[in-house]
Amino acid sequence: MPWMERSVMDERLRFVARLLDGEGMSDVCRAFGISRKTGYKIFNRYKQEGMEALTDRSRRPVRYANQLPDPIERLIVDTKRDKPYWGARKIRETLVRKLAGDVRIPATSTVHAVLDRHGLVKRARQRRRFTATGTELSQALQPNDLWCSDFKGEFKTGDGRYCYPLTVTDQASRLILTCEALESTKEDPVIEAFVRLFRERGLPRAMRSDNGLPFASPNGLYNLSKLSVFWIRLGIAIERIRPGHPQQNGRHERMHLTLKKETTRPPGVNSLQQQARFDEFVREFNDERPHEALGMKTPSEVYAPSSRAYRGLPEIKYPFHDRDVLVTACGRICMHRKKINVSTVMAGQRLDIKEIEEGIWIVSFMRYDLGYIDLEQRTLQTIDNPFGTRLSPMS
Repeated sequence: MPWMERSVMDERLRFVARLLDGEGMSDVCRAFGISRKTGYKIFNRYKQEGMEALTDRSRRPVRYANQLPDPIERLIVDTKRDKPYWGARKIRETLVRKLAGDVRIPATSTVHAVLDRHGLVKRARQRRRFTATGTELSQALQPNDLWCSDFKGEFKTGDGRYCYPLTVTDQASRLILTCEALESTKEDPVIEAFVRLFRERGLPRAMRSDNGLPFASPNGLYNLSKLSVFWIRLGIAIERIRPGHPQQNGRHERMHLTLKKETTRPPGVNSLQQQARFDEFVREFNDERPHEALGMKTPSEVYAPSSRAYRGLPEIKYPFHDRDVLVTACGRICMHRKKINVSTVMAGQRLDIKEIEEGIWIVSFMRYDLGYIDLEQRTLQTIDNPFGTRLSPMS
C-alpha cells in the first residue's frame, strides 16, 4: 500500500516517531504497508539529515550549527524542565540511554547551546539576548554620534581603470568626512583609509553601513568582516540598514546623487584627476553649500571633530577569564591540543574562554559572547547573534 494521501511528510513523521518510541522495524513497516528496505531507507536518511530528509527528497544540506531534529530538541528541553538542576552533561547521558543506536547523539556543547537558546541556562554574568533580524538605527543629535559609510558604484576613469569611491559622512552635520578614489573594495585599503580619517577627525560613537563587503561579510561569523571587527575593537557601535532599504541611509544616498552628477560626468582622465574632482566637490559641499535642514548653514559651520581621539587599537583585557587565546591567521584557536574553527574575520584577535560548566566553555570577544566550544566536533557552536542589535562595546 502506498503512503496515505493526507501528507507524505506527516506519514514519514509518524513512521519515524514510532521507531524512536522503540517499536521494531518489521512491525512499523507492516503497519504502514511498506517494505523493510524502504523503511530502513527512510529511517537512515532521517538519522543522517534530520527532519529535512522527510520532505519529498529535498537534498539541501541541513547541517547548520546547533540544528537538531525537532523531537530531539524537544526531548532536551523537556528533560531540563523536568530536571531543572541537571546540566548539559547529564541530559546528554539521558539521550545516550534513550536513543543509543537510533540517532547521532549531539555533543555536550550542542545540548548546552539548545538550553541557552530556550532560556534555560543560568550564568553568573548574564548575556543580553539579541535577535538576528537586523540592527536598530539611531537618531544622531550631535556631530560624531553617527557616521555613515558606503561605496558609490564603481565606474571607469578615462584610462580604463575602475574607480571605487569610498564615502563617509557625519549624519548630524551632513559633513562629508572623506571621499577616496580607491582601486577596489578590498578590506585592507579601506581600513587604511579609515585609520587616516580617525587620526584626522577622531572616533564616532556609531557607524552605519549596508550589508555588503567590506562592511559586512556573508561568510563571516555573525556576518562580521575584518573592517567591522576593527570598528568594534575601537569601541564603535555597528548599525546596518536592512537589505534592499537604502532609504534607511537616505541622507548619504542623496549626497551620492549629487556627487555622481558633479564629479563623474564625464569621469576624470585617471585616478589622480578623479581624486582632485572629489576633493573640490567635498570642499564646496562642506564649506560653501548651505543646507536647509541646517538652517542654511554649511556643514563645516555645524561640525566639530570628535573628542574621542584615535590612539590605535586598545589592548583587550579579560580580568575574569579562565584563559585567553589568539585566533590564528586561518581562523582557529588551539585548546586541549585541538584546533577549533572560529572565523577568519577574527584572525589576530584575542578571545576569552571561560568554563561555565564541566566540559562547557563559552568564548567571548570583548563583551560579546560568541558561542560554545565543541571539542568533539572541533567547532564553535554559535548562539543568538550578539551583533544583531546596535550595541557598543563602550556602552
